[in-house]
Amino acid sequence: MNTTTLLLTVALSLLPISELRGAIPFAVLRGVDIIPAALIGTAANAAVPAIAYLFLSTLHKLFYRIGAYRRFFDRFVEKARGKVHASVQKYGYWGLLVFVAIPLPMTGAWTGALGAWVLGMERRKSILAIIGGVVVAGIVVTVLVAVMGAGAKSIFFKSF
Repeated sequence: MNTTTLLLTVALSLLPISELRGAIPFAVLRGVDIIPAALIGTAANAAVPAIAYLFLSTLHKLFYRIGAYRRFFDRFVEKARGKVHASVQKYGYWGLLVFVAIPLPMTGAWTGALGAWVLGMERRKSILAIIGGVVVAGIVVTVLVAVMGAGAKSIFFKSF
């Protein structure tokens, strides 16, 4: 695997829009064997919850000093918590893991970390649940790419 492919695979794994859905098929289409592609993509994507929590904690503390942000955030969080409180109580960290494990748009490590943070879920347990979901999503995407080969790009990439 050349350096460019490696760096682009890692970058795609870290981007919220692509994550594993983009990284693994990209690497395979660039000639990387499926197992190394899956391991590299999954490992990079597993770093997302720690990165997300770092930025969310830091930026939130800075922005929370601004009255308009504080009012918006407090209303948003109360509304979000009210809507999903029952589900969080029922499914908890297993629900977070399953949510992240589904390799569809708007699910994944970034959305899972943001949701867990907004809902006030415990950081360490959330990160572990998100990493578990990333591993499952990595397996799902890898199996789809292995079964469909180059045809898997039609599932994960939009044709123009």
